[in-house]
Amino acid sequence: MSARLLAAFACLAVAGLLAAGCGEEEHLEVAEGERLELGELIYNIQMTRFLNPDDLEDRAYLEGNRRPPRGKSYLAVFLKVENHGERPVPLPGGLTVHDTRGNEYHPLEAESVFALDLGDRVPADGELPRPDAAAASGPVKGAMLLFLVDDFVSQNRPMKLEIPAPDGEPGEVVLDI
Repeated sequence: MSARLLAAFACLAVAGLLAAGCGEEEHLEVAEGERLELGELIYNIQMTRFLNPDDLEDRAYLEGNRRPPRGKSYLAVFLKVENHGERPVPLPGGLTVHDTRGNEYHPLEAESVFALDLGDRVPADGELPRPDAAAASGPVKGAMLLFLVDDFVSQNRPMKLEIPAPDGEPGEVVLDI
């Protein structure tokens, strides 16, 4: 093959790759336990599980919350958030859990010492939960986001935690429940 023909094929291949990427939105999705980097913050979901108000260990996580209404359950997502930047960064609002049927759940305010305060700021070159916090030394070693979900939600898996990013492009973590 001539050099000219090879160059033409190479140009076509590059043009094809560029065209294939045009118009497609980049969507960040990771599995639970993998790191999700959004702007200056890195999220790592430690564990996701349903909480039982009758279980002694779970009572500490549910402190200040009433028993779930009939047909509802508490879902806890435990995570760490790291900031590798030089300035404190506020946690984003608008985190949601959603299932395959489009049901969307928002985090509850929780009084537990293990809860992640969504109004908090991640310290510069630091992490949440802070190393001296109960959540950092607890059994899971992560702060808790608490959701009130429908009992049937586990039938609509995979469930995903959607996290807004500073540039507007959200990331998702496929929850392992």
